[in-house]
This record gives sequence, structure tokens and C-alpha cells, in this order.
Amino acid sequence: MKIKIRPAVFADIDTILEIVNHEILHSTSNYDYEPHDFETQKLWFEDKLEKNLPVIVAEFENGAIGFASYGPFRQKIGYQFTVEHSVYVAQEFIGNGIGKQLLAELIRLAKEQEYHVMIGAIDAENSGSIAFHEKFGFKVVGTIREVGYKFDHWLDLVFMQLILK
Repeated sequence: MKIKIRPAVFADIDTILEIVNHEILHSTSNYDYEPHDFETQKLWFEDKLEKNLPVIVAEFENGAIGFASYGPFRQKIGYQFTVEHSVYVAQEFIGNGIGKQLLAELIRLAKEQEYHVMIGAIDAENSGSIAFHEKFGFKVVGTIREVGYKFDHWLDLVFMQLILK
């Protein structure tokens, strides 16, 4: 499977939206309840570009099958060297190393942009994502119990941290 990792372009927004909405409706990897609309995803994309924050896609056979990005961890100036990231892969392509390629590129970009720390906020039941992040050197630094609520039950959120060298 030949995958190309590249910066996202406007034409990728539909696919990004499809991937995000699948996760919103079927998983706890995203704590939103309602699917996003095109305009919301477009504004998200434009905001990332305006702030020089990466949105990258994994492309297979001329179509995006996954994407990743990062943004500010918190808004206060003291957090300016810390970013929180997201990696999403279309359901039918999970398990093919696509997430690995996307996260490796995000880490490279974060180092290039001279960030100091990357944070992942992961649903505690998502042991696969936790193990995935550990392979990249992320460490579990805390769990916030019952901070989320979705699908009629409380959700714990695990914070993982990678200090970039």
C-alpha cells in the first residue's frame, strides 16, 4: 500500500469531514455529539492555515484516507510551546500503518516549528490509541475521571505527553 503524506488542500475538506463525522457518530475518539457541517470544517481548516498550523493527509490512490493536525493546547501565552494533536484514519484503512506515518510527520513538523511538548487527549477505553502513542515515546501523565459524557455513560480522558528534543 503506497501512501503519500502531504499538506491538506481545500479539496480534502469533504473527506476530512466524512472521517470526523464517522468518529463523532460511532466512537469516543471525539466527544462531539452532532456531526459537523461543511462550513464548520471549512472554517476549522482556514483557521489552521491562517495560524500556520499543519493539516496533513494520508493519500492513497489520489484520495485522502486519513488526516492529522495540531493546535494550541490552551490559549494562555505560557502554553505557546505546547500543542495538542489529533490523528484520524478512515475506518476501512485502520491497521495499515497510516496513523503511524501521520503522527511521525506531525512530530517532525512540531520540532521544525520549535514546539516543546505535544499532548494527546485520548479516551481511556481506547487502549489501542494509548499503545500507539507509547510506541512514539508518549507517556501517560494523567487521567481525568468522568470528564466526558457520550453514549449514555461517563468517559475518562487520558493525557499523554511527548517532550520534543
